[in-house]
Amino acid sequence: MVTSTDPTTQTLYEQDYYLWLRTTINQLRTGQFSAVDLENLLEELETLGRSQKRAIKSLLRKLLVHLLKLKCWDSERERNQGHWQGEIRTFRREIKDELKDSPSLKPYILEIFDECYQDARKEASDRSQLAIDIFPLIPIGSLEQILDENWFR
Repeated sequence: MVTSTDPTTQTLYEQDYYLWLRTTINQLRTGQFSAVDLENLLEELETLGRSQKRAIKSLLRKLLVHLLKLKCWDSERERNQGHWQGEIRTFRREIKDELKDSPSLKPYILEIFDECYQDARKEASDRSQLAIDIFPLIPIGSLEQILDENWFR
């Protein structure tokens, strides 16, 4: 990939990303494969995959944090329950949407579940200022339960 800032040596990708994208799509649709900026296209596709993984990991962590707050933060539950339940519903829906669009991410979410749960325990402890031991060491539910809109709301 050319990284020079000299406008005469910059690629379309560096000069105008949206135009590069539209041009690349048009080239692919019309079979002009030899004209495609393959190096930058591959980079974009790899980035897209990483971005999807980061998004689902972030959503899972946020979902788990809110479930833990709802389960364990007794002194704030009454005041914040509605907000937490709304966030739980939103995160569940967004995770399901991601998995619907990319079902091949299901093994990935299973792979990161325990890590995300432990991260969520720490975050819930930080946000609540409660001792981390208040939040169960073992996940409060399976992934299927966590994603089930009728489970623990």
